[in-house]
Amino acid sequence: MNRVLVVDDEPAILRLLGAVLARGGYEAAAAATAAAALGALRGGGLSAAILDLGLPDRDGLELIPMLRSAGVPVIVLSAREDVGEKVAALDLGASDYITKPFDGEELLARLRVALRQSGAAAAQEVLAHGPFRIDTARHEASIDGRGLTLPPKEFALLQALVEAGGRILTHAALLEKVWGRAHVGDVEYLRVAIRALRLKVEEDPAHPRLIRNEPGIGYRLMDTGA
Repeated sequence: MNRVLVVDDEPAILRLLGAVLARGGYEAAAAATAAAALGALRGGGLSAAILDLGLPDRDGLELIPMLRSAGVPVIVLSAREDVGEKVAALDLGASDYITKPFDGEELLARLRVALRQSGAAAAQEVLAHGPFRIDTARHEASIDGRGLTLPPKEFALLQALVEAGGRILTHAALLEKVWGRAHVGDVEYLRVAIRALRLKVEEDPAHPRLIRNEPGIGYRLMDTGA
């Protein structure tokens, strides 16, 4: 049975979604906070996630890249109707965006589509660039065959750089992809994460040759240490 993470801070919505999913043949794993959702993600075994954005401890947008980096398709279910919010969620990797109130049968249909698309994309979820290899479905990263132990933000950051294939990614693009739209101006978040990542992948982190800084613009991943 597919296990679906349901993230919403309203108990009534959690109960309703649990009943809808059970009717569709799914098992619901309920989480009322972002922290609980990340705990369920670490536990593994999730086939998909239905995510509210208005959580008490964190903006739900920030969870989308974390879930996607673990290979979990995300359907946003939110009362937010602003087009900008929808675009941000989809740009961060959400498979679909449904506004409340919602129809249970429509939600199940969209969930089936997201699961089919996720299965079709599974063969393409192993990414590589230079010495780096990323398996997004298994949430595994390596350099020259050596496994890397990365927390969610560093994993999402490395994945974004690998996906770019050597292209420069701006500070704003990386911040939005990894931390969410609300943090596009928080460049220090990015610098701290880059420093931590370099400590794990560079022979000499003080003189990095793999994760290249483009001053005033952003970062890119080099093919080799040359």
